[in-house]
Order: sequence, then C-alpha cells, then structure tokens
Amino acid sequence: MEPVSFIDLYCERTAPGFWNEPLNAISNGAFLLAAAWGWADARRHGGPGLAEAALITLAALIGVGSFLFHTFATGWAELADVVPIWTFVVSYVLVIIFRMSGGRFAQTGRIAGIVLVITAAVFWFTGDDVTTEAGPVAVGPFNGSLQYLPALLALVVFAVLAWWQRHPARRWIAAAAVIFLVSLGFRTIDPAICATVPVGSHFLWHILNGVMIGILLSAVIRHMPPVERLTAS
Repeated sequence: MEPVSFIDLYCERTAPGFWNEPLNAISNGAFLLAAAWGWADARRHGGPGLAEAALITLAALIGVGSFLFHTFATGWAELADVVPIWTFVVSYVLVIIFRMSGGRFAQTGRIAGIVLVITAAVFWFTGDDVTTEAGPVAVGPFNGSLQYLPALLALVVFAVLAWWQRHPARRWIAAAAVIFLVSLGFRTIDPAICATVPVGSHFLWHILNGVMIGILLSAVIRHMPPVERLTAS
C-alpha cells in the first residue's frame, strides 16, 4: 500500500484532493471579510495605523493559510495555517496590553513575559496538538483544541480587566471571548459527530472566529486608539 500523503484530521476530508473539504475551505472567507471589515472601520476612524494595518493583514493571512491547509492537507500547509494564527494572537496581545496600559513599555513587557511563559507551558504539554503527521489522526478528547487555551484565557482576562476598568471596549472583548468559547466547542466536537453529520462542524469554527476577529479589530480601532492620539486629546 502507498503511504497516505495527506493529513486526515476533520470529518469532511475523506480522501486526498484539493476540494475534498469544500465547506472547511470556503468558510475561510470569514477571515477575509473580517479583514475587510477592519480595514473599512479603520478608514472611518482616521485610517489604519501601523499596528492596525498589521493586525488586519494577519487576519487576512489566517484565512489564506487555513484555506491552504484545508485544500492541500499537508505539513507545510498546516504551518501556513498555524503560524498566522499565533502571530495574530501574540501581536494582538501586545497591542492591547500596550494601549490599555497607556503606552507603558515596562508594564507591557512584564505582562507579555507572563503570557509568553504560560503559552510556552501550554505548548509543552499540548505539543502534539499543534502539528500533525499525514494519515488518519488518533483523535484525543479535545481534538487538538487545547493549544488554543492560552488565547481563550487571554481573552477572558482582558474581558474581566476591561469590565473592571469600565473600559469602552469591554463589551466588544467580552463578546469576542464568548464567541471564541463557542467556536472552540465546534472545533472540539467535529470528530465526534462524523457519523451523524458527515461534513462535521469545523467550518463553524472558521465562521465564528472570523466574526470574533472582526470584533477584536473593531475594539482596537474604535476604543483603543494609538497612545499619541490619546495624549493629544
């Protein structure tokens, strides 16, 4: 028998082929729509700064990378999927810490260091969830979703802090945290529902995460302007 040359990770994929995961592939358009939403929002609020433009670009790259993974289903495509996601997470965390702290580099560095240690610890214990070998995957109880625990925890912490400070972005961040929790549930249950729902539920993870990223982008653009703009006002 020839070795399996594609990653078989979700219900929808049943064989090799570019369009064997049509819903999982096409639903990545949600990230491109989120990027377009963020760009339009930034234009309405004085134009995107460097940080906003970087986050918007990363949002679009998440969609491109995930599309590549759900069409080619190879190791390099999986990296194209994972790298933009975590680059966005790290970048967003740094931007939101910096702006919520009023531009304090020392405080941003301390908090970012703590986040980095926690993230590294989670990756250490869930390393097998980040990348996948070709062929059918032995699915764990969380279907590799534990790798996203740091992102969920960060959103919850930011939501609590924003609410405690009565920050104008508190409802946006809280909504993003709730949406991410729901989307993580759909990602987790995908392999468990293959028998009853052949297409699975992973495409809902894409759609909801696109909505979440759009909300997070608007939270920064509308309620966390650059520090120099805050100082000027």
